[in-house]
Amino acid sequence: MFLRMLSDVRWWTASSRWRNMASSRSSATSAAEPHLISLPAQAQVVVCGGGIMGTSVAYHLAKLGWKDIVLLEQGRLAAGTTRFCAGIVSTARHVSIELKMADYSNKLYQQLEQETGIKTGVQIHDRTSVSHILVQKGHVTGVETDRGQIQCEYFVNCAGQWAYELGLSSEEPVSIPLHACEHFYLLTHPLKKPLESNTPTIVDLDGRIYIRNWQGGILSGGFEKNPKPIFTEGRNQLEIQNLHEDWDHFEPLLSALLRRMPGLETLEIMQLVNCPESFTPDMRCIMGESPTVQGYFVLAGMNSAGISYGGGAGKYLAEWMVNGYPSENVWPLDLKRFGALQSSRTFLRHRVMEVMPLICDLKVPRWDFQTGRQLRTSPLYDRLDAQGARWMEKHGFERPKYFVPPGKDLLALDQSKTFYKPDWFDIVGSEVKCCKEAVCVIDMSSFTKFEISSTGGQALEVLQYLFSNDLDVPVGHIVHTGMLNEKGGYENDCSIVRLNKRSFFMISPTDQQVHCWTWLKKHMPSDSNLLLEDVTWKYTALNLIGPRAVDVLSELSYVPMTPEHFPSLFCKEMSVGYANGIRVMSMTHTGEPGFMLYIPIEYALHVYNEVMSVGQKYGIRNAGYYALRSLRIEKFFAFWGQDLDTFTTPMECGREFRVKLEKGTDFIGRDALMQQKQNGVYKRFTMFILEDHDTDLDLWPWWGEPIYRSGCYVGKTTSSAYSYTLERHVCLGFVQHFDEKTGEGLVVTPDFINRGEYEIDIAGQRFQAKAKLYPFSSLFTQRRRKDEMELSSYQGK
Repeated sequence: MFLRMLSDVRWWTASSRWRNMASSRSSATSAAEPHLISLPAQAQVVVCGGGIMGTSVAYHLAKLGWKDIVLLEQGRLAAGTTRFCAGIVSTARHVSIELKMADYSNKLYQQLEQETGIKTGVQIHDRTSVSHILVQKGHVTGVETDRGQIQCEYFVNCAGQWAYELGLSSEEPVSIPLHACEHFYLLTHPLKKPLESNTPTIVDLDGRIYIRNWQGGILSGGFEKNPKPIFTEGRNQLEIQNLHEDWDHFEPLLSALLRRMPGLETLEIMQLVNCPESFTPDMRCIMGESPTVQGYFVLAGMNSAGISYGGGAGKYLAEWMVNGYPSENVWPLDLKRFGALQSSRTFLRHRVMEVMPLICDLKVPRWDFQTGRQLRTSPLYDRLDAQGARWMEKHGFERPKYFVPPGKDLLALDQSKTFYKPDWFDIVGSEVKCCKEAVCVIDMSSFTKFEISSTGGQALEVLQYLFSNDLDVPVGHIVHTGMLNEKGGYENDCSIVRLNKRSFFMISPTDQQVHCWTWLKKHMPSDSNLLLEDVTWKYTALNLIGPRAVDVLSELSYVPMTPEHFPSLFCKEMSVGYANGIRVMSMTHTGEPGFMLYIPIEYALHVYNEVMSVGQKYGIRNAGYYALRSLRIEKFFAFWGQDLDTFTTPMECGREFRVKLEKGTDFIGRDALMQQKQNGVYKRFTMFILEDHDTDLDLWPWWGEPIYRSGCYVGKTTSSAYSYTLERHVCLGFVQHFDEKTGEGLVVTPDFINRGEYEIDIAGQRFQAKAKLYPFSSLFTQRRRKDEMELSSYQGK
């Protein structure tokens, strides 16, 4: 593949312009001997790192009105990765927020060429090393340097490759999972006919190389398949030095360059540059506030895209610090998507060896990392693995995708990588069929599980303030609810069980473990009578789905499990087999009948064996998350992190019935929801059923496809799956309404949705789609809403 990106990719010597701009604004500290100038005793914010990230954060904080800003650099300004970077600005990104950052950066760098003489009050001190972050009561209070202390309210770690070690130097360690790899590019002398400055950058993904003009010659580097991690033991150098040349290692990239441009064979090489770059476990940069220390912010781990992201990343982090939240959804980049488990040096070393080559690889849907696996497993892992489970990883947890029946070609399935109909299609279809006609078991132990309790009524009082639904329900009842922010957006979407008058059991998505804990701790009062406990590791969760689930549990518990005796959205602690204390809940997260079993881990294997043994007569089988995904999407169930985010409200996704605006107490986000109720919403969650799509021959929708209404772009899909019930592809996504003349967003009404003719664009080909605001299984929807309405009515009594 050969990409000659005239408009989407351009090179820029952004680092030097940014560096010069920062230097010109620090005349007070730009003397020949900067180390002789004393540090201020205090500041509002201290930024550590004088590369493009640190200077971008300082610049944007100043533009937003903060004045008392100090930037510290242990070596010379821009002497880290910024100094050696290849200077390429690319807006070709596959993650929406990364594309927006790169686009903003590209425009900002052009603006900076003309922008001069702007007074900011930012102080820059180079040759100043930060050794320690001072913390009191979980909040930043200052920094210790080799030249004294600075008291501050906020600290920003923009230390690049030193960010990992600096994070561990706090009194309360901050985990920042990144690791360095060697990165190579060569520089040549000018060509006989020097290249013009506007020569486009060339990216050859098949050859794994990039090529751009450099002072009339060529700068060419790439991302090899066998990268060399470095500094696993840490590093002490104050500045990044050009590492040793390694022509043997660079040879595959050089060969690719000469294959692409044979005329360069006689070109005189000036230097092979070897500079370390930092990479993260999932190939996305890290930004946000620490989950353990308030006021401690991070911007690091650029995965060799620092110049592309520098302006936008600094802007969003500055907004986060000043306003309490950025102007875009940055969850894919949030530090809290990681836990401490991703900070093992061994894990990071192995993972970055896999991550760096992925920059040039074709990333097919549902691909999984191969390194750092089997880190967190259910007690049932070995049993499920022996029965043909194929695994995916979420937040370090192994989860079954599907189960390969005996006699299938295992190798072919493991290597199935396609944008078309996948080889596991029939396997998942048989699992879905079993869920609908008999009974299936899905191990869902990875779900985040918290218990909140108190000696008095404090737990209920706090939860009523933090959640939008009414949690003052009878003991044993389950409430689906959102944990909202001030804008009414979802910080979390969860289910909460009232265990007794003073304690609650909370179930959240797997990747909410750090984020949700941090949000709860931040908003809960420091009350010794209030206890928040993470019990994720204490319980194995089995999802028993299907009409015969009632028979299996009845036989194992000697208790009637029919709806008359065990109503929907109800929880009861009971015995299953020989095991006591099993929390059985009448819900499945799919819309199908069945039960969730939360089992103390010491009983997990026993309960699973009993369920499988008794279930044989009812046609029981194992199932995985691919079947779960198909079931929940055809039922129009939104999922946090895919369909729901911090900028999506319950009013926009048809979940008004999970909000109790008049529950008698205020809650976070209530004012914003009241305004939406009065004024209307500007996007609406919609289901689309593809009409003329050939499942066998056409490219599949996966997520992120453009949605067109009557020929006009109105949004994009957030989830999609094949519905084995409808025998059609189902896409979920948000529809917006833009004024045709001004582009201004307008209110989206149900009538606007229903009157449109829709198409889904899959890789440039549009397919007709039928839009629905409710799933086809309307009987189930009515029953589910009736159950929740009856519960609300009961609460009112």
